[in-house]
Amino acid sequence: MTQLPQRRVDFGVERHLQIRQRRDEGFKGGQRVAAAVEHGLGEHIRAPVASGLGLACVWRYACGVHLPQLVIVTPALADANNGNWQTAHRWSHLLSGAYRVRLTAQWSDHDDALMIALHARRSAHSIVAWRERHPGRPLVLVLTGTDLYRDIASDADAHRSLELADRLVVLNALGARALPAHLQDKAHVVLQSCSARVAVGKSPNHLRALMVGHLRSEKDPQTYFEAARLLAHDANIHFDHIGAALDADLGQQAQALHAACPNYRWLGPLSHDATRRRIQRAHVLVHPSRMEGGAHVVIEAVRSGTPVLASHIDGNVGLLGARYSGYFAVGNAAELAAKLVDLHLHQGLLAQLAQQAQACSVQFDAESEARSLKSLLAPLI
Repeated sequence: MTQLPQRRVDFGVERHLQIRQRRDEGFKGGQRVAAAVEHGLGEHIRAPVASGLGLACVWRYACGVHLPQLVIVTPALADANNGNWQTAHRWSHLLSGAYRVRLTAQWSDHDDALMIALHARRSAHSIVAWRERHPGRPLVLVLTGTDLYRDIASDADAHRSLELADRLVVLNALGARALPAHLQDKAHVVLQSCSARVAVGKSPNHLRALMVGHLRSEKDPQTYFEAARLLAHDANIHFDHIGAALDADLGQQAQALHAACPNYRWLGPLSHDATRRRIQRAHVLVHPSRMEGGAHVVIEAVRSGTPVLASHIDGNVGLLGARYSGYFAVGNAAELAAKLVDLHLHQGLLAQLAQQAQACSVQFDAESEARSLKSLLAPLI
């Protein structure tokens, strides 16, 4: 094949000014396109630019102006680095091609077309304000574990949020059955997603367990603590723990165990990327929560090739399935410890658990989550 001569292209100042002029013309043309579409005149106008750059500007401007704007209300923003923030941040990206999306901790009087609120109790003020200001506009409420399995049964604000919402999103396949019967028809399942990571090889000489969860009672770190104590004599089973001490007493317990038990390490809060790397390198993720809406860390483990030992609660079974063999009874440290010993002594069991977890992985990809979200929102807006 004949090789064409290569030459260095130098646009120079004049060329840059030409590009800038075409870009500006594109935006001005886009404004005219948008105005014409607004008045039903789109078929009678022509964009005053022929270049690809100008046409792209017209297209971006005209489409962007007419995308519906939705607001995601999340009581936790980036500095919290928790599941609510991860969900809100991810959804803003998944929906950005179809909507203009903004995030806020509390809604004020903006002209949004639709609200997505995370957490029935903590977003209750924004939900009431939205419904009073926009009684005819759609409201979607995303239910957390504390919503489903605690607050809606006892908190008036949380229960009112359920009644005011047009749709209720549950983050595990069994979540709807925790709702009052008359509200279950509002429920829509959205399984969360995360990027996949390649499973890494792990030494058969020891077993490294990892718990990821801030220290608070709902996450039940005490069960993990007790399992570490029960296996303190076994130098081949290691317990790592990532999470901030949201409960001061639990933080003191973690510090004391870290000092007294050589096989337990409390690593404190880590960045999301550092946490994912540790999940990837662990033999097994331990998730002992007493209540969960749909733990993103379980999904991250599955998508990293790391099997999970989880408490037998709806929030976990609704992600991993009823036939998954890695469950233990809530609060049963002895059963958890026994399962860890079995996984270490019998590598075939660990491989089997990893295969079961891998079978769940496809339902947690971004395309599936985006389809679920868009099928939820499309009829509303």
